[in-house]
Amino acid sequence: MHFQLSEEHLMIQRAARDFAQNQCLPGVIERDDKQKFPLEQVMQLADLGFMGMMVDPAYGGAGMDTISYVLAMEEISKIDASVSVVMSVNNSLVCWGLETYGSEEQKQRYLTPLAQGKKDGELYIGAFLLSEPEAGSDATSQRTIAEDKGDHYLLNGTKNWITNGSSASVYLVIAQTDVEQGSHGINAFIIEKNWPGVTVGAKENKLGIRGSDTHSISFSDVKVPKENRIGDDGSGFRFAMKTLAGGRIGIASQALGIASGAFELALNYSKQRKAFGKEIMHHQAIQFKLADMATKVEAARLLCLKAAWEKDNKIDYTLSGSMAKVFASEAAMWVSTEAVQVHGGYGYVKEYHVERLMRDAKITQIYEGTSEVQRIVISRAILK
Repeated sequence: MHFQLSEEHLMIQRAARDFAQNQCLPGVIERDDKQKFPLEQVMQLADLGFMGMMVDPAYGGAGMDTISYVLAMEEISKIDASVSVVMSVNNSLVCWGLETYGSEEQKQRYLTPLAQGKKDGELYIGAFLLSEPEAGSDATSQRTIAEDKGDHYLLNGTKNWITNGSSASVYLVIAQTDVEQGSHGINAFIIEKNWPGVTVGAKENKLGIRGSDTHSISFSDVKVPKENRIGDDGSGFRFAMKTLAGGRIGIASQALGIASGAFELALNYSKQRKAFGKEIMHHQAIQFKLADMATKVEAARLLCLKAAWEKDNKIDYTLSGSMAKVFASEAAMWVSTEAVQVHGGYGYVKEYHVERLMRDAKITQIYEGTSEVQRIVISRAILK
């Protein structure tokens, strides 16, 4: 078993680290405070090839592997999880789904500019629309309806908690087309934001990842061409579940980055802050916290890399992805909370960054499959 990263992986990791330090760190507190979308940073990510990292170069992507994606997500998430979640959604939920299940025409028309993150010099990213006001973890209970009208579908309904809701140009929408068929009557569609009948709701005022734009999206008699359905009729639920399984690697990596960022801040602070006549790193109470933090971060990293390796080697990564997601997200919450504790009163103010990481960590236990859902996936797999 080989744990050494390749030169290519190290190069990508360094590039992501430099980008995070030089482009994301300046202004991160202000963007969080004002809920400002990181447009400049996302455009720079597109220039780096990080908005379509794993997409085939034939469709405008960078052609990297999933391990590269995990490494980049960790480095960027250490500094600004609002930037990394934009990157994660576009890579894992939008580009991957289109490349894996889309038609050639859909790939040429939508995937290519999405993978590049730009079109005609302007931001061009996507969003994944599954959750609804009454359909969160229970994704089979879709109330959004796409009625088959022969030569097109008529889409009506509302989607909630949509990351990139207002900044995206393209939506991948999961909708019910045949209620009697249950999960087999669900389809996935490509919707353009500027189509008549598409309405972007108010921006959510969130606890964390405040720089990312989260909205509800409503559809009122939106006419969807038949060629914008993704895959075979009735395959939408499977499309959503397979897409989310890969997306969990991205969010696990985001959680890993939050945890490792919080740990590094706590470690550095412990070397500078003095109490009772010596640096607090010399006090066993702090040493034990740092030891536990480092252990959880390393375990989360190994789980993320294992899931990524399985995905790259075309091994079923459903179990490892869920394990990485639940462990890394809970590690992020614990490590960031302990990082605030290590900082004491300074940890409770914005300028030391750890309070933001703690707020950002919480969502990783909720979106793209709650910790409870991950435990259902894991228990079903191990009990087979």
